[in-house]
Amino acid sequence: MNLPGNIIWLICGGFMAAMGYFFGGLLLCFTIIGIPFGLQCFKIGGFVLWPFGKKIVGSNSADGCLSVICNIIWIVTGGLYTAFIHVIFGLLLTITVIGIPFARQHFKLAGLSLAPFGKEVVYD
Repeated sequence: MNLPGNIIWLICGGFMAAMGYFFGGLLLCFTIIGIPFGLQCFKIGGFVLWPFGKKIVGSNSADGCLSVICNIIWIVTGGLYTAFIHVIFGLLLTITVIGIPFARQHFKLAGLSLAPFGKEVVYD
């Protein structure tokens, strides 16, 4: 299911969503302060590009307090909005049986886009 799901995902909007995250990450990387946030956009964009067969886990890095502060800044400056949009699309996709696997990917994306610091994307 991973390859067909990813191909359908790309055709039905995943590619454009990933390009949006990559473009936002590029804009954020133009400033010194925005580089950590831009890197998180690149991480989310890579996950949006090919979501089936991947999962999100907490990282074992030692930047716990810094991750919390960066997540708070992220949530206030747009993370809540992007997570809300992914939840809305996920709810809309659960209306049909065919859309349920794609809705699950949007719910995974909502969790990652709400607080991306301190999380990593790994293969199942």
